[in-house]
Amino acid sequence: MGILAHVDAGKTSLTERLLHAAGVIDEIGSVDDGNTQTDSLALERQRGITIKSAVVSFVIGDVTVNLIDTPGHPDFIAEVERVLSVLDGAVLVISAVEGVQAQTRVLMRALRRLRIPTLIFVNKIDRRGADDAHVLRVIAETLTPSVVSMGSAYGLGTPESGFTEYGAADGAFTTALADVLAGNDDEILAAYVGDRPPVPYGGLRAELGAQTGRALVHPVFLGSAITGAGVDALISGLTELLPAREGDAGGPVSGTVFKVERGPAGEKIAYVRMFSGTLRTRDRLRLREDERKVTAIRVFDHGSAVPRDSVAAGRIGQLWGLSDVRIGDPIGLPATDSQAHHFAPPTLETVVVPRLFGEKQALHAALAQLAEQDPLINLRQDDIRQELFLSLYGEVQKEVIQQTLAADYAIDVDFRETTTICVERPVGTGSAVEILGRGADPFLATVGLRVEPAAPGSGVRFDLDVKVETIPLYVYKAVEEFRAALEETVRKTLRQGLRGWQVVDCAVTLTHSGYASPETTAKDFRLLTPLVLMSALKQAGTIVCEPIHRFHLEVPAGTVGAIAPVLARSRAVPRATVTRGPTCLIDGDIPAGRVHDLHRRLRGLTHGEGVMESAFDHYEPVRGPAPVRRRTDDNPLSRDEYLLHIRRRV
Repeated sequence: MGILAHVDAGKTSLTERLLHAAGVIDEIGSVDDGNTQTDSLALERQRGITIKSAVVSFVIGDVTVNLIDTPGHPDFIAEVERVLSVLDGAVLVISAVEGVQAQTRVLMRALRRLRIPTLIFVNKIDRRGADDAHVLRVIAETLTPSVVSMGSAYGLGTPESGFTEYGAADGAFTTALADVLAGNDDEILAAYVGDRPPVPYGGLRAELGAQTGRALVHPVFLGSAITGAGVDALISGLTELLPAREGDAGGPVSGTVFKVERGPAGEKIAYVRMFSGTLRTRDRLRLREDERKVTAIRVFDHGSAVPRDSVAAGRIGQLWGLSDVRIGDPIGLPATDSQAHHFAPPTLETVVVPRLFGEKQALHAALAQLAEQDPLINLRQDDIRQELFLSLYGEVQKEVIQQTLAADYAIDVDFRETTTICVERPVGTGSAVEILGRGADPFLATVGLRVEPAAPGSGVRFDLDVKVETIPLYVYKAVEEFRAALEETVRKTLRQGLRGWQVVDCAVTLTHSGYASPETTAKDFRLLTPLVLMSALKQAGTIVCEPIHRFHLEVPAGTVGAIAPVLARSRAVPRATVTRGPTCLIDGDIPAGRVHDLHRRLRGLTHGEGVMESAFDHYEPVRGPAPVRRRTDDNPLSRDEYLLHIRRRV
């Protein structure tokens, strides 16, 4: 189970309350005091925010709950990304004061898209300004209409606030429940419109569990993680409404690595969620090209990770001995598409520079370890200028990386100006082919490729359109292996397009293939493909697109006149402006590169009263001259330069 929320909604406090209720901890920690179970990093305690996902385990009745506390700050959305692929259910926490916020909407969209059963917990009903009716209305309007409140709150805004569950005697509740469930059940619909006898309350409650388990309906609980109000009702809801997965411990081994960290001695520790089978110490696992032996296992149990000889289906374990393991690696049989992206990739980039010139090599090694834990920072090196690039979600992430390098690696660094990461999209169709034996190329293979535009947001698709006899099956064990090997090369090559940006939303098709038996090797296809692909892409042409964020401003109505010209200079485009009493609400689009500056200036423009939320929304073509990103590959755009690099390497 994952606990997800916008930053400061109270999910870490809720985790503490759940652990206390389950008897795992005797005293409830405080985020402000820096003594919670799951915020164990010094930086997390210092900043009062979750940076890394953390795992705890506890028991409710006869159900073991493996709980993953995830970051709420949008700069660390990559941590949430990796957790989604291993969840059976989730609790989305929303503040009763701040209500639905930008990150709340992003998270709920992902949960609904992946059909993850989700309960909603409206937290902080004890805080001044809590407004349950308003929050419930906004949830239905902006997140999903398929919600049902499981009770009512009283004493809002006071320490005596509480939560009263609805039951069979609450006529308005049973009517509302039947109304929501009828949308997905014909029998309840017929009873609801009067064609059949009413469904008894027990039947409605059972159907609520069934529809919640299919992620069709989302029950809402209200309470306070600090006082404990409503938490008992939520705990009951976890076991009644969220489906427990019965993994087959005797089946084939199947799991997914969703987190990698380094131990005290620098060893890799892989966090794996087991879907099926039982993994034991000394078992050998195949990771890509090599086999590795599991040397030690810890299993999360009663709040902490304890040494065990094995980890079985339905549990989360830590594995030692897998030196080249990566996030997303399958353990045994693949269980999920862990490579799928549920959120937008980082839209910002910066150059990291060590303050001491002699620490460049040490910095690269340190950043490589951080990239193991967060692959989306996308460490790149420009060998010519000896510069290191990182991809980022925001300035807070940059500060955390800087502090982590200083604290954990004793390396002080500075960052150059943050720039926007653009993408390239093909604008037409292009084809190219290199025939074996024609020309002076050192490759013993024939490769032809066609590049075409694809729908926005579709990524990169690779297909084969060649005869089986043109594939060297003495090199590749099967056609599927050949296809996978070429697709990997195609995707790697498209990380840098005609102007240096990653190419997205395109379809690549292999149109020609050939070999000279027995001299042709896999390397011939791997090295020739980039040259052919970039020739086809050059013929197709690309357009550079920049990331656009959707923003929401809440500002005093009297400050709109001062804000309007700043929005214009930031290239922000207001889409809707609504005035509600003394407050003005502005929604619109803004280039990602301008978000931080606008956020920084907003405080002064609104005398500290303005609130801004933003989240990635889409890409659109850059206005004016297209920006160019310096290449860090072997430049297959230039035949002579590429072949020179290849010959030097050989």
